[in-house]
Amino acid sequence: MQGESSGHDWWHIYRVWQNSLYIAERETVDGSVVQLAALLHDIGDWKFHAGDESVGPRLAREWLESLDVEEATIAHVCTIIANLSFKGANVTPASLSLEGQLVQDADRLDAIGAVGIARAFAYGGTKGREMHDPDATPVLHASFEQYKSSKGTTINHFHEKLLLLKDRLNTATARELAEQRHAFMVEFLRQFDSEWDINA
Repeated sequence: MQGESSGHDWWHIYRVWQNSLYIAERETVDGSVVQLAALLHDIGDWKFHAGDESVGPRLAREWLESLDVEEATIAHVCTIIANLSFKGANVTPASLSLEGQLVQDADRLDAIGAVGIARAFAYGGTKGREMHDPDATPVLHASFEQYKSSKGTTINHFHEKLLLLKDRLNTATARELAEQRHAFMVEFLRQFDSEWDINA
């Protein structure tokens, strides 16, 4: 992940790991599973592997097996990785263990707030997406296939995903941390709109 420019670099992993550790201090969880899942959650992200969701769990399994990690831990970590990501506003999420819920929260916290704004535009740029088109309506995707194939603008991504995350967090700690980050995004979008069309 060194030199990766879409917002899915090592420092994203580091922040998710740190968020996970912070939340884990306030929950009763298997800390080793939490840390492994946090550190490996983007090892083979479907967004960079032609939409193939199997790459991440497979690569994680291969690496953990090479270190003789016990099978129960490997299976747990790989299940988390397979079911962690957002799959569309109107898609029912998979069930996750408490460890998985915690890592999902940590990942989603990194998708909102100031860092989340920066990551959204970095990702949109790497995918050649327009920053904004006021005539393009956000889509609340009804399936993962629809979500994966979306070519929407970066501003629409806020309405299709990022602004929804605060109310979809699992732990009280993450929800508390999300409040200020969410408010910052709302203010950013208000300011963006005011600058986009000064006569509106």
